[in-house]
Amino acid sequence: MMYRRIRDLREDNDLNQTQVAKMLGMSQTGYSKYETGENDIPTAVLIKLAEFYGTSIDYLLDQTDERRRYQ
Repeated sequence: MMYRRIRDLREDNDLNQTQVAKMLGMSQTGYSKYETGENDIPTAVLIKLAEFYGTSIDYLLDQTDERRRYQ
């Protein structure tokens, strides 16, 4: 699954899709399509998710196993 890490991070933080969608200012259905890979995640949303979870965009996109953000 292309975006399994955003699901894993959400679950690790004991959040549901509705809570994350609200933080992003979108519907739960729209957010769900990101987790399933049905829709590509826009750059602005990737940035918000990375900031929210304190991780790098590369980690969200499964390009690295290093979770921390680079300053």
